Amino acid sequence: MAEFKTLRYALDEGVATLTLHRPESKNAIDPTMADELGDLLAAIRADEAVRVLVLAGAGGAFCAGGDVRGMNASTSAGPRSAAQIRAGMARYRRLTLELMGLDKPVIAAVDGVAYGAGFSLALMADIVLLSERARLCMVFQRIGLVPDCGAFFTLPRAVGLQRAKELIFSAREIGAAEAQGMGIALEVLPPDALLARAQDMARSFCGANGVALSLSKQALNASLQSDLATVLDMEAAGQGIAGSSDYLKEAARRFVAKEPAQFRWPPALAAAPTAPKNPGT
Repeated sequence: MAEFKTLRYALDEGVATLTLHRPESKNAIDPTMADELGDLLAAIRADEAVRVLVLAGAGGAFCAGGDVRGMNASTSAGPRSAAQIRAGMARYRRLTLELMGLDKPVIAAVDGVAYGAGFSLALMADIVLLSERARLCMVFQRIGLVPDCGAFFTLPRAVGLQRAKELIFSAREIGAAEAQGMGIALEVLPPDALLARAQDMARSFCGANGVALSLSKQALNASLQSDLATVLDMEAAGQGIAGSSDYLKEAARRFVAKEPAQFRWPPALAAAPTAPKNPGT
């Protein structure tokens, strides 16, 4: 695996952990990071040793969005033209297609800020876990830009069209509890438990049938643009592939023998105990 300036990467028994690593800027995405993300995600897609991806950020932040300091840069001939800016967006298009197209489960462990493109990155994950101090914002309107990294596609699918419009038009910040209530996040966790919980979930996926997971992810991602007949065709084709695998044979043998299943979802973390009320109040 190539060395990266803005990313950290580790692979442990099928679980890949990709950490955005520009902590001095709250992991804001500059052109180097965008290119490195595209390259690394392409390598992850091609690596059969990777079963699941955990996406995180360094230094108590997930991602502050695009690197605003570089957005006002001018060329020697003056400010960048619309055509030049659009051409530069090609790198963001590439990383978006690579992450959205990854046929392996993606878990985002979001701590601290997830602003702008950072919020968009989280929305591309299959499962989003937030720390209690997470803060999310479609901040683009504050600086006169439109959402990018696929947010026009992913946000309405997560929260509905009207709520997506409100979040984009208002550019307001939301906390972890509100994001969970909207359906953006599956769980909210203490900061020191966040990454461990994401990796526990990831390890559980390593015991699943990778073919069935991939087919399920592809079908679910296509479902909102498909009619019922098309979805039923995907079901039949997927079941034919998954049902003929050695995994099913072993799963059936374990079931008959009353042995533990290969795939087990980790139990939910116990809630923190509630402080007893003062009987004198």
